[in-house]
Amino acid sequence: MSRVIFLLEEYSMKALLEGLLPRFFPKIQFLCLSHEGKQDLERSVPRKLRAWREPGVRFVVVLDNDGSDCESTKRRLKSLCKKSGRPDTLVRLACQELEAWYFGEIEALARGYSRRDLRKLANKARFRDPDQIPKPSILLENLIPEFQKVSGARLMSGLLSADHNKSRSYKVFLQGVRRIAVRAQRSRRYAHSRT
Repeated sequence: MSRVIFLLEEYSMKALLEGLLPRFFPKIQFLCLSHEGKQDLERSVPRKLRAWREPGVRFVVVLDNDGSDCESTKRRLKSLCKKSGRPDTLVRLACQELEAWYFGEIEALARGYSRRDLRKLANKARFRDPDQIPKPSILLENLIPEFQKVSGARLMSGLLSADHNKSRSYKVFLQGVRRIAVRAQRSRRYAHSRT
C-alpha cells in the first residue's frame, strides 16, 4: 500500500499537517516525521531516503525558508534527494515560516483565537502577501500573547481552508500534495485491477 512520508523541520509543522491532511486528503495514507531544526532535517534526509524500502512510498520534505534564497535552498535539497536515489521527492518551503500560512487567512486566525480585532489586519498592506512577512511567528506572539507554536498549529489545522489562503507557499504545498495523492490513488486502483 503506498503512502506519503513527510520529513519536516519541526514539530509544529507535524502538528499542523496531522490535522490538515485528513481534512483535505482523506484517502491519503501518510506519516509525519519531525526533526530538531533545519540541520537535523538535512542530515536525516539522505539516511531516510536511502533506507526506506516500503514499496510505493513517496516523500515530501517541508521546511521554513527563514529569509534564505528560496531557489537555492530548493535546489540544494532537490540535489540531496537525487543523490540519495529519490529524485521524485517533493520539496516545499514555507515562506518565511509556517506561521505565515496563518496570516494567509486572517479571518480563520481571528476566529480561532476569538480575537475580532485581528480582522482589521486584512486591510493592511503588510498582510496582503503573508509570505513576505519577516518573522511571522514573532509577530503572532506579539499580537496574540497566548500563541504557542504547537498548540497554534493544532488549532489552525482545523481552520485553514484549501482555497482561500493568500500564502502562495501554502497553495504550492497543497498543489504538490494533491498531485501525489492523485498518483497514489491511481496506482492503488491499478494494483487492485491487476489482482
